[in-house]
Amino acid sequence: MEVTRRQKSIVDFIRDYSHSQTVPPTMDEIADALHLNKKTVYEHLQRLRTRGVLTWRRYEARSIRMLTGDAGRVPFFGYIAAGKPIEAVPLGDTIDISGMLASQKECYVLQVRGDSMIDEQIRDGDYVIVERGDTAGNGETVVALLPEGEATLKKFYREKGRIRLQPANPSMEPIYCQDVQIQGIVIGVVRKY
Repeated sequence: MEVTRRQKSIVDFIRDYSHSQTVPPTMDEIADALHLNKKTVYEHLQRLRTRGVLTWRRYEARSIRMLTGDAGRVPFFGYIAAGKPIEAVPLGDTIDISGMLASQKECYVLQVRGDSMIDEQIRDGDYVIVERGDTAGNGETVVALLPEGEATLKKFYREKGRIRLQPANPSMEPIYCQDVQIQGIVIGVVRKY
């Protein structure tokens, strides 16, 4: 990807800062470190986003994410229930999964707690790679936020008049609800032995 010398210095700073601090820098921190004004940093970041080098979410601090050259590091958001739903709490860490992502979209990692997905080869303690998104097709394994505010990892099925969140464990019952908020689709599993 062709970038200017200034843009390369911004990309290098973001990458180095993110690795050493485990969170991306703010625009103010980039501006201070490189002796630029914030407007100049913003303009360069806009160009880098247009070129597919990085992305960020407006009005959210520390949301800058590299899309090239750093695709193997994804944010570790916390734990996800594969049994009884639990509260999802962001932790702000990253995990290096170089070469394993099959998506150019924004991804994050959750560690599984419970055994409701064992027939999908997702076990307690595994890390699931989740492609951020708010829609899912029938049969996809999703991170679903229930109306009560709890999150769970299940197979998604839209049925007449309801949604079924199906565990992949024959000893467990599905969760039925009228509506859920899809937070992403599982695209990979990492297991440490």
